[in-house]
Amino acid sequence: MAPLQQLCAEDLQAVNAVIREHMQSPVALIPQLAGHIIAAGGKRLRPLLTLASARMCGYQGRRHIGLAASVEFIHTATLLHDDVVDESELRRGLDTANSLWGNQASVLVGDFLFSRAFQLMVADGSMRTLEILSNASAIISEGEVHQLITTNDTDTNEQAYLEVIEGKTAALFAAACQIGAVMAERSADEEQALRSFGTGLGMAFQLVDDVLDYSAKQEALGKTVGDDFREGKITLPVVLAFERADADEKAFWRRCLEEMDQREGDLPHAMQLLQKHDCLNDSLERARAYGRNARTAMDVFPDGEIKQALIDALDFSIERAY
Repeated sequence: MAPLQQLCAEDLQAVNAVIREHMQSPVALIPQLAGHIIAAGGKRLRPLLTLASARMCGYQGRRHIGLAASVEFIHTATLLHDDVVDESELRRGLDTANSLWGNQASVLVGDFLFSRAFQLMVADGSMRTLEILSNASAIISEGEVHQLITTNDTDTNEQAYLEVIEGKTAALFAAACQIGAVMAERSADEEQALRSFGTGLGMAFQLVDDVLDYSAKQEALGKTVGDDFREGKITLPVVLAFERADADEKAFWRRCLEEMDQREGDLPHAMQLLQKHDCLNDSLERARAYGRNARTAMDVFPDGEIKQALIDALDFSIERAY
């Protein structure tokens, strides 16, 4: 991630300035709550993808700043809504907005940030970028509803789960990359290549997150292990474990994730079952496959430092599991 952040540092500062400006409101709770979630927003990977894609395609203007901020607002709004749906109390080790201000305020400020995102899209003036980002917003919402349906359902298969994460995670990665080519008025092939890169990166990113939730590496990073398990989420490691389970193991997964009857020692036992059936390694292999597809998609672009930084960000997203 570091090379991408360094190459786009000046642009990212401008994006952060736009974010700070557009999260202001005379209603004091809005900037207070929005500032809390945005400050905890991590590495700004999604807006970085927009900035880097535009630069790699030779774009010379300033439109990428506002559109990158729009991408971050969409992402932040979904985080606020996700934490309410999941009843989460912590995000990256900090209290969630809903735990501090309540569910109603979190949902409404999430709506405000979505509105700000669309204001920035409209200000950009391009129907094409508006189409891409608004479609992504709709797909994300569909993905979240799809995930709600599969939560606590141990009969969820691998294909159904991959469809969930393609919607709720990969769609915004794809759109963030694609609009870089659109701004630079590059060919349809290059636009599609960047969309494919973003999709592969987003899928790999989410699959690695799924693995880390059951991994000692997560604990070493100072993050909570087992949040997905405690919330009854069906992620790919669990899908694979259930498919490979004997009758007693299936009963365990149903009790813990369908009935939400979780007892002391259940999480360590779940982690043992995932190791027994090699589910974490197999999930990582799926992530690596998506990563290979993403890397191949970049072949249409000439080699250069921005392209390499994007590929390095892809590699980092996968390697953080090791």
